[in-house]
Amino acid sequence: MNLSWMAWTLPTAIFFITIFCILVTMTIWEYKSPGGDPRVGVLRFETTRGDRVFVSLLGSAFIHIIWLALFPSISLWCAFAIALIYVCAVFKWV
Repeated sequence: MNLSWMAWTLPTAIFFITIFCILVTMTIWEYKSPGGDPRVGVLRFETTRGDRVFVSLLGSAFIHIIWLALFPSISLWCAFAIALIYVCAVFKWV
């Protein structure tokens, strides 16, 4: 199968492998402990682990897109650090 049209690079492959690993880990966690640990956080509605992962992934994508729009010449590692802080905050307070 020729995938050269997709312009795969090492960072792109690492990104998709990481997303896949997160989904597999969440699937195993849900299988071992069903129910998703629902709780009401700052958004004032009930969220589960899966909801928090989705919000984290979506928010992290927006952080990186905004970073690229505002600071194209500064390393994406700064956006990654901000995204990690955001993910920790989502899992603690959402």
